[in-house]
Amino acid sequence: MTDQLLDALTRGVTTYDLARQFRVGMPQSPNHPQFWHVLPRRHGDMVRSDGGSAANDMITTGTHVGTHIDALAHVSQDGKLYGGSDAGDACLGGKYVEHGVHTIEPMIRRGVLVDVAAHRGVTTLDGGYEITLEDFRATLEAQGTEIRRGDVVLIRSGWGARFEEGQAFVGGATGVPGIGEEVGEWLAAQGIHAAGADSIAFECLRPGAGHGLLPVHRIFLVEHGIYIIEAMNLEEISAARVHEFTLVLVPLNIFGATGSPVRPLAVVSGE
Repeated sequence: MTDQLLDALTRGVTTYDLARQFRVGMPQSPNHPQFWHVLPRRHGDMVRSDGGSAANDMITTGTHVGTHIDALAHVSQDGKLYGGSDAGDACLGGKYVEHGVHTIEPMIRRGVLVDVAAHRGVTTLDGGYEITLEDFRATLEAQGTEIRRGDVVLIRSGWGARFEEGQAFVGGATGVPGIGEEVGEWLAAQGIHAAGADSIAFECLRPGAGHGLLPVHRIFLVEHGIYIIEAMNLEEISAARVHEFTLVLVPLNIFGATGSPVRPLAVVSGE
C-alpha cells in the first residue's frame, strides 16, 4: 500500500522555518531567565594523539525565551490549572507532573496564518493595538481561509519585524499589538488546538503595562486547554502569502516543565 505522505514528499515540499534563532542577548520577557551559550572546550584545548580535536557546548536557558510553547502548567487562576486541578498539588518534587510540557503531544496539524498586518496594509501594527474581532474576520475573508476545530492558528501583527531591534521588540514603553479577550474567546469557541503570534507575549500589551495582565493566557491555558506559541518568525511565510499549511511542532520532552523552546515548521506541497 502506497504511503500518501511519502508520495507528497517525493513530489516535493516547501518548508518555512517559523522559529527565531537562539542567540545570547536576544530580546525576551524580563520575567524569565535568559538564554546563555558557552563553549567549555574549543578546538585545540585538547588534541588527540592523531591530531584530532573536538569542541563542545553548554547552554542555560529559561523555557520561555526565544520561540517557545507554553504548557498548560504555565498559568493558574485562583490557584487552579486547566480542568480544575489544584496548582499546588500539581507540582511534585519541583516538577509540574500534571499539565507539564512533557504532556504536549507532537503537533502535525492544519495551520492557518491570519496576517492582520498585511490585510491592513502596514509593516507592523502600532504598539498596544488590540486586534478586534472585526479585524480578524475581515482578514480571514480577504485571505479566503477559515478556522476549523483542531487548527493551530498563527496571528501576524508584523511586530516580529522588530525582533532584531532588541528592547523595541519587548515594547515596554510602546506596548505590543495582539489580540485581546474578544478574539481570544472567539478562537476558543472554534475549538482550536493551539495559537501563536510573532510577539513576545502573544496577546496585546498596553503601553507601559508590561506583562501585568494577560487575560488571553487565562482564557487559553486555564479555561480551554489551548497551547500558546510566542516569539514566532512569520515574515517569510507572510511574504510568500501562504495562509494554509501543515504545521509541525515538537516540544522538548522536559518532564514537569512549564514550557519549551520549539522550532515550528510550516510545510506545503510543491517546490
